[in-house]
Amino acid sequence: MASYSLVIKKSAEKELRSVPNTDLSRLVDRMQSLTVNPRLHGAETLSGEDTYRIRQGGWRIIYSIDDSARLVDIVNIGHRRDVYR
Repeated sequence: MASYSLVIKKSAEKELRSVPNTDLSRLVDRMQSLTVNPRLHGAETLSGEDTYRIRQGGWRIIYSIDDSARLVDIVNIGHRRDVYR
């Protein structure tokens, strides 16, 4: 199985910098696992959009998948109380 490329939007990268170090490594590991299988067990599609979300503790990673280009685009990263606003 060929792997996907991972692209992180600048806004998501900025949000990632605000994540505490205790959670940062788990989020990075979770994002890297998307390159192998972007439709992980537990990934859900967001209603009305072509995006997915996965949970990592209290944090959410919102991303889209382009199968033809084999690309995973990280759109948003945030705490569960703020990410959907």
